[in-house]
Amino acid sequence: MAAAAAASTSASYSSLSFLSSTFFSPPATKPLSLLKLGSLKRTSFLSLSKSSTTITAQLTTLPILDFDGEKVGETYLNLKTATPETARAIVHRGIITDLQNQRRGTASTLTRGEVRGGGKKPYSQKKTGYARRGSQRTPLRRGGGVIFGPKPRDWSIKMNKKEKRLAMSTAIASAAVNSIVVEEFGEKFERPKTKEFIAAMRRWGLDPKEKAMFFMTAVEDNVAKSGRNIGTLKILTPRSLNLFDVLDSDKLVFTQAAVEYLNDIYGVDYDEEEDDVEEGDEEEEEDGEGSVED
Repeated sequence: MAAAAAASTSASYSSLSFLSSTFFSPPATKPLSLLKLGSLKRTSFLSLSKSSTTITAQLTTLPILDFDGEKVGETYLNLKTATPETARAIVHRGIITDLQNQRRGTASTLTRGEVRGGGKKPYSQKKTGYARRGSQRTPLRRGGGVIFGPKPRDWSIKMNKKEKRLAMSTAIASAAVNSIVVEEFGEKFERPKTKEFIAAMRRWGLDPKEKAMFFMTAVEDNVAKSGRNIGTLKILTPRSLNLFDVLDSDKLVFTQAAVEYLNDIYGVDYDEEEDDVEEGDEEEEEDGEGSVED
């Protein structure tokens, strides 16, 4: 019975993607092209109760590949995730927040009172045979004002920091079945060469025609220049990690240092209370400096 529950939970997490959303038609699922590595091992979920929200910890075993594509070991990804009942809602809220906060809100139009000209009545009210008109800048004429047009506004919406972190960890955990870990390969590229990067992707079982996201803690210049001409490739660092690219990718590739970073920031052992205390101390220090300057 526990195995059936874990299977249903795994199925619900694997459905978190743009292609399986209600806004897009779900395509046929493609098998992972790493069959020679064996199936990925997934353990049961550990329930963690925190305040009024139930958070689960998903432990996933990922294969480690060397630069030649051979399996050299295994590592684990232990992230906090939302429950299957609330996972899609939290991830959806996170992606909507990120996309809407990118809107600049600078669209602006002029009303009939703001358009230049139109102060004089174009012709007399009667005895012309034309419809009465008091201004040439009426919205009914070309060059006139705009009715209910857009004005500059703030589109930003707020999402709690803990909820945003939970959305990111849930999205990464849902894509763990299509994820691999590779050894550090920055020193393997002596010069920028796109062909060599594509050959490495094929050795790792990746199709260059499918969208892939590489998450690395540090990116060498030769690696960045070798992969920038690949339209389906995204190379992200902790500063540029975002929910859209995670959901939009077919395959995720991590380095060993990146897996450690994810386990530290989005894992079960991350202490959010200490983070809140540190931020509170920083705000108090800033307030103290401001009062001294005054």
